Amino acid sequence: MAKLLEGKILASKIKKELIEEISDLRSKTHNIPVLASILIGENEGAKIYTACQKKAAEELGIEYRLKKLQDSISEKELIDFIERLNRDSSVTGIIIQMPLPQQIDQKTITSFISANKDVEGMHPENLGKILLGKSKIVPCTAKAAFELVKSTEINLYGKEVVVVGHSEIVGKPLSLLFLGEFATTTVCHIGTSEAARLIEHVNRAEILCVAVGKAGLIKGQWIKEGAIVVDIGINRLDGRLIGDVEFAEASKRASYITPVPGGVGPLTTTMLMKNTVEAYKLQKL
Repeated sequence: MAKLLEGKILASKIKKELIEEISDLRSKTHNIPVLASILIGENEGAKIYTACQKKAAEELGIEYRLKKLQDSISEKELIDFIERLNRDSSVTGIIIQMPLPQQIDQKTITSFISANKDVEGMHPENLGKILLGKSKIVPCTAKAAFELVKSTEINLYGKEVVVVGHSEIVGKPLSLLFLGEFATTTVCHIGTSEAARLIEHVNRAEILCVAVGKAGLIKGQWIKEGAIVVDIGINRLDGRLIGDVEFAEASKRASYITPVPGGVGPLTTTMLMKNTVEAYKLQKL
């Protein structure tokens, strides 16, 4: 039976390290990181997430500034607002909450956040630095999944890693993190599935990371004996949250597996805070 990879355990360890680091930064710079969070409109899910972010930030000694904007805001008005935050030297991190109104293009907006203040790691410069192996700020969910795998103390060199899902925010940056450790990395997506090749790739994965958002996509019997399984998917089914992997059956075959909920999720906000500290250091040290 697989051991559980629970995000809250690793998150607790990283939070302790961040508290010490922020205290040290305060002594050196006589200031603290300041995270500006832009919330557009009245999305209830986004409000819950900002409340979680605020709580996490304040626990660590990070100042959290919530900036509420009307959902009627134009793209140009939002860009102007972001550029004012870029120029504000007291603000050291910027995050824009999702979802965005229909008139706002996410990729366009992300590119206007200063790369050194982009705590989500989605600015083209920060994504490019992952490719070069010089990243300081990495997309939070991808980094959370990667750190969970590393917490098992497995030697990634030469390991067969399969990432299912190729989004810009998770799958692509996660695959590059594994490549940086000389893992043999395969990325699967809808084309793989439609070519009827998904099973064979999953079946040989020593490390499997799945981020699709389709409940039960990966069948438990596909999992290689002893594999590490990181399920990043979150799906609501019959009033409960489940992942992209059939958990019960996969647990019988894997050596480690993340629960859903309780796996990657609790660590993602901590990685946002870690990125906020990295952004501060890039600007102030």
